[in-house]
Amino acid sequence: MLAWDRGGNPTQAFTPDFYLPDYDVFIEITTLNQKLVTKKNRKVRRLQELYPDVRCKILYQRDYLNLLIKYGLDEPSQMKGTLKMPRRPAPPRREEGGQELFGAG
Repeated sequence: MLAWDRGGNPTQAFTPDFYLPDYDVFIEITTLNQKLVTKKNRKVRRLQELYPDVRCKILYQRDYLNLLIKYGLDEPSQMKGTLKMPRRPAPPRREEGGQELFGAG
């Protein structure tokens, strides 16, 4: 829960897409609508304010595309022609302390 009314009833909630127990991190994937990206960023910030021990990472379209390239996968058929596939993957995203996110390598 992210917000409640005066009676203590939930008025806003957030449920990330995945939980990776090996990394103890929730994952939210957002690839299309910029308006939704902004809302999701706001919700993740609020989640971290309320529950600082809960780790949640957002994977953006560029992250998703880089994973497709890294692992030699094609873009999903429902998205054919709608995504601009990068020519080469970006360097791996690293967490604090230099650990590579998701242990890719």
